Amino acid sequence: MKIIKTIDEMQNLAKVLKREGKSIGFVPTMGYLHEGHLSLIRAARAKTDVVVVSIYVNPTQFSPNEDLDAYPRDFETDRILCENEGTDIIFCPRDGDMYHDGYSTYVEVENLTKHLCGASRPEHFRGVTTIVTKLFNIVMPDIAVFGQKDGQQALVIKRMVDDLNLPVEIIVSPTVRESDGLAMSSRNKYLTPEQRKNSPLLYKALKLAEKLVLKDGVRSSAEIIDKMLNLFHNIPGMKIDYISIVDTNSVQPVSEINSEVMIALAVFVGAARLIDNIILKPDKEV
Repeated sequence: MKIIKTIDEMQNLAKVLKREGKSIGFVPTMGYLHEGHLSLIRAARAKTDVVVVSIYVNPTQFSPNEDLDAYPRDFETDRILCENEGTDIIFCPRDGDMYHDGYSTYVEVENLTKHLCGASRPEHFRGVTTIVTKLFNIVMPDIAVFGQKDGQQALVIKRMVDDLNLPVEIIVSPTVRESDGLAMSSRNKYLTPEQRKNSPLLYKALKLAEKLVLKDGVRSSAEIIDKMLNLFHNIPGMKIDYISIVDTNSVQPVSEINSEVMIALAVFVGAARLIDNIILKPDKEV
């Protein structure tokens, strides 16, 4: 396994691999890897000749009051996990190379980023789409794998790739969960034991919504959201950022569920902001 730290070395190697006719699978991460990330690496491994994992905590997707400095990092453990999964290359660039002095170019997907996480983190998706575009240009992947846990991000990346005619196939892999349903996340590290005990409520709320739509035939978004909110009533240390039901094409809220939707929520649990989602089609069970 190679560890590459410079843009030039990564680009040059990618060009060599392309000339040799080898396909490149790419998993962009911010490190502090867990089983969710490893499932993405396995998905890339199954479909391509060479797997590249980037480990880079991207400063442009953090607002000034967010946890950039505190974001968990453990490169040595990440390296071992990547090697165990058969990763071929770890790309870990430096801030000064990715964003040189005077850097002033950004990629922005409009409309899809205005709701859900984009409403409370207005700078976030511009940072995500910019860094992903830069990484695509450096790594030159044929396939890139993202997780469904970051559901809005996956929809935004797909739209960006389509709109900009980028030659990358986007694969979205299922959310990997703990045994009690909590979606795996690097930020789960922030949870105290009591907060960790309450955190599966996010998935419980999504499963309630699934039952209401698929079993009980409820189509009113307001009714579903109200019942989801009731689960969090009087739970100490939990604050709802949003619960929303949106169309998976436009990421616009819907009042009635008549086609495929994403039911998504973000909840502050102490210092951690946890997100989760499910995608439902009202005409069949998931």
